[in-house]
Amino acid sequence: MADREWTEKVLEALSEAHPDAKPELDFTNPFELLIATILSAQCTDKQVNRVTPALFRDHPDAASIADMTEEELISYIHPCGFFNSKAKHILSACRDIVDRFGGEVPSDREGLESLAGVGRKTANVVLANAFGEPAIAVDTHVFRVSNRIGLAEASTVEKTEKQLMENIPMDKWSIAHHWLIFHGRRVCSSQRPKCGECTLSGLCKYRKEQN
Repeated sequence: MADREWTEKVLEALSEAHPDAKPELDFTNPFELLIATILSAQCTDKQVNRVTPALFRDHPDAASIADMTEEELISYIHPCGFFNSKAKHILSACRDIVDRFGGEVPSDREGLESLAGVGRKTANVVLANAFGEPAIAVDTHVFRVSNRIGLAEASTVEKTEKQLMENIPMDKWSIAHHWLIFHGRRVCSSQRPKCGECTLSGLCKYRKEQN
């Protein structure tokens, strides 16, 4: 477990560096967030946000999408890539939401992860951002940044999530997820991290190792 005082300093630095950190997928309810998150796999949030307004305007709930054909759904989501598998997952998930959950997106992890196309990361995104439950979704940015800084020292997404949950206070899990994503996108990039501009340089394990 990381040192508590050091962790507090890291979290404070992240919060000061990214006071605007928030979900970047556009949504107005749990259903929209679920579909947008499924679409975001290997696709940018900006691209998903270009696609979903027309989809949700014409098909605003699970029952409406469940009645679509695969070809009809693909005509909306084609720009997001991997559209064949995403369409299959979304149609299956929407039909299950209608048939098994009364048309409402389940608000518990077990129910969410029982839906097609919903793994732990997607479930965490929906739980945290749609239902206000404490959760840390470990995407590529969270995985890279947390292990570089030293908030985690893990070789897998699952182990990283477990260590982050141990090291970060529960009431900060959800917002820390967004801080780490923003830091990964804006500063701590994969190939050329901007260490010279980083406000965490005095705390970062990676920076110390480079020096």
